Amino acid sequence: MIFKRVGDSRPYPDHGYVQKQWSEIPPVQVRLDQLVTTKSTLDLGSLLEDDSTFYGDLFAHVVAWRGELYLEDGLHRALRAALQQRQTVHARVLELH
Repeated sequence: MIFKRVGDSRPYPDHGYVQKQWSEIPPVQVRLDQLVTTKSTLDLGSLLEDDSTFYGDLFAHVVAWRGELYLEDGLHRALRAALQQRQTVHARVLELH
């Protein structure tokens, strides 16, 4: 199994973070098998594009809430890591209380 669980929504409260605020959170390594996705589908074309990770943040965005780690942004990056047989992905983790 790649992820801890596949979800299709964001069960945590809206945090209102914008890209500038995310960029202030230092990235850490997160194990893929600890992540719960917030999307259950992806665009295969985007996954396979050479520059699919060129635009936006270099790191995935993860929200820590109620003991779970939710992959809010970066599903394509996480799946690419899994396809390369890596067990971790670099992510910015926002702690919500």
